[in-house]
Amino acid sequence: MNKFDTFTGLVAPLDRANVDTDAIIPKQFLKSIKRSGFGQNLFDEWRYLDHGEPGMDSAQRQINPDFVLNQSRYQGAEILLARANFGCGSSREHAPWSLQDYGFRVIIAPSFADIFFNNCFKIGLLPIVLDSSIVDRLFEAVKQAEGYRLTVDLQKQAVVTADDQEYVFEVDIFRKHCLLNGLDEIGLTLQHAEKIKQFEQKRRIEQPWLFA
Repeated sequence: MNKFDTFTGLVAPLDRANVDTDAIIPKQFLKSIKRSGFGQNLFDEWRYLDHGEPGMDSAQRQINPDFVLNQSRYQGAEILLARANFGCGSSREHAPWSLQDYGFRVIIAPSFADIFFNNCFKIGLLPIVLDSSIVDRLFEAVKQAEGYRLTVDLQKQAVVTADDQEYVFEVDIFRKHCLLNGLDEIGLTLQHAEKIKQFEQKRRIEQPWLFA
């Protein structure tokens, strides 16, 4: 998992509340357990005018010109601005996988569904909760200024605008540690690799029948 510290990214606004995980990545694309390859089908039913199925060439599909991510001003966006209860619905890990694979590193919303929120941290995608009035203000700023960018400073736990307005957000201290150091669950375990090795060696001596 890549380390997360401070970065500045283009903001894309998804002005919809209660976006569920089936809208984020439709069920027909859940056949793979790899974390990669899902970005092309992110918000598939909204991004395309035809019905998507695994294996289809996205470059040959009918694009929905009215959907926000298909607009030229939001190409390359790394911050998704959303509304309340983002990520509700079924608890599919593929939802944050598809957002990250598309290129998003941060999602800002007034609230998130709990399971989706937790799954984001496991892969280094940062979900930020800000008051709905602040989110309203950011939506208006994005609408008014093409190329609108925000800086996210995880050390300071702040979202910073171009005019140096700071919006502080909360993040669990353990999750913050993992993000700053690029540690997922496997990485955390490998920090104790030597102790694990010593334990296994000791067990081979004390309980050899387990290894027969």
